[in-house]
Amino acid sequence: MSTIALATINARYYHASLGLRYLLANMGALAHETKIFEFILQQKPADIVETLLATQPKIVGLGVYIWNIEESTKVVALLKRVAPDVIVVLGGPEVSYECNEQEIVKLADFVITGWGDVSFPKLCQELLMRHPQAQKIIAGEQPALSALNMPYSLYTEEDIAQRLIYVEASRGCPFKCEFCLSSLDKTAWAFDLDLFLEEMASLYARGTRQFKFVDRTFNLNIKASSRILAFFLERLDEKLFVHFEVIPDHLPDALKALIARFPEGSLQFEIGIQTLNPEVQALISRKQDTAKAAANMRWLRGESHAHIHADLIIGLPGEDMASFARGFDQLVEIGPHEIQVGILKRLRGTPIIRHTEGFQMRYNPHPPYNILSTDRIDFPTMQRLSRFARYWDLIANSGRFPTTLPIILGQTPFQRFLTLSDWLYAKTRQTHQIALERLFDLIHMALQSELKVAEVESTACLGQDYAMSGARGAPKFLSHTGGGAAPNKLSKSHTTRQARHIAA
Repeated sequence: MSTIALATINARYYHASLGLRYLLANMGALAHETKIFEFILQQKPADIVETLLATQPKIVGLGVYIWNIEESTKVVALLKRVAPDVIVVLGGPEVSYECNEQEIVKLADFVITGWGDVSFPKLCQELLMRHPQAQKIIAGEQPALSALNMPYSLYTEEDIAQRLIYVEASRGCPFKCEFCLSSLDKTAWAFDLDLFLEEMASLYARGTRQFKFVDRTFNLNIKASSRILAFFLERLDEKLFVHFEVIPDHLPDALKALIARFPEGSLQFEIGIQTLNPEVQALISRKQDTAKAAANMRWLRGESHAHIHADLIIGLPGEDMASFARGFDQLVEIGPHEIQVGILKRLRGTPIIRHTEGFQMRYNPHPPYNILSTDRIDFPTMQRLSRFARYWDLIANSGRFPTTLPIILGQTPFQRFLTLSDWLYAKTRQTHQIALERLFDLIHMALQSELKVAEVESTACLGQDYAMSGARGAPKFLSHTGGGAAPNKLSKSHTTRQARHIAA
């Protein structure tokens, strides 16, 4: 039995909720009466409710995010129908803004907006002591980070063995990019670094080898980030993998010297470029030295073994398809290992809403609130670009086509890949559930018919990539040419890097 159930619905099993563990670590005297429950999107709401009620809780705290809002709403509706006396408390970014518009908020008993580390335990104490609460929506109290208990001892042996371990050396962000919830922060706050590294040492001693930092600006404080990198360099082994989100135009020599010491497969940087159009950057209050960011990424590609994941956003105010195409081609030329092409989402509470009318920005009213059209990109074109993003992920970011991708992209990467994307959709009417062998065959056809690549070159490149993929089947284009190369396993370092970046 548990008096208090802390729950959330993760996108995948290997995601472990840092937020729930922070709440449990700070429950004080109620910690022994509190239990964490983590579910995944594939589970049925009724099964989730059954699991929660099996422990006979008096309070259910539910973490709500953009990826689980629809399922969470169903869970709360069922909970209040079959167990109306159970008190439901919501928290998380999805219910921290524009609360009164949301069905889930109407169903729940209480909502804590913003930080919940202190406010949730305090509310639970008062509810269990039967103190009446005048307010349904409670503004979360933001304590000093030094007042919080760190949650890392709450990662279980199963978590360490099977899941990605999320950690944070700081919270908040000093930058004001209007599409991001962190733009509402006044600054970034750092945890005590000595205490934090003690916790990391304990996790490492218990066997943790995959650390994903959720800090929005890992390299904001160079002294702190240098100490963290040095900490992991002292503990390097073949299994270690560390992921950071970094500011691309802030990479001094002291940091570069440490980065250069990490071997292949051990270090990944997520770099938010978002747009390379300076006018669009100004519109969304994004400060970025593009020339310095490009130079730093080139250094990372040429002088380090770090895996570079760069982000671009489609649908920002003031950006048309031609502008996005120029930025995409520039980024391809710089050469990060991955380019994540994202579609703009209007996260609740973000200042991007100020551009809605001026740029005729129309968003999906349902999660994930993606942009549908702007004054520069109409709905049919946005649909094409959304498919472009999906096929790019399927082909370029999958790591399955390293030999073929250069001949797909040629000298005009955006236009050629858009041509391939349009053809794939016209041919299949699918962006998901395309079997690997069929995908290879489709690309083989498109290379010749749409991109005018010679059959010999198409077959040779795709044959090599298929052999490296380790798949056991046989695409038609290989059987027509007498089989081609026998499948091989990827090199250990390539396999490890792909597995790790997909997990991250």
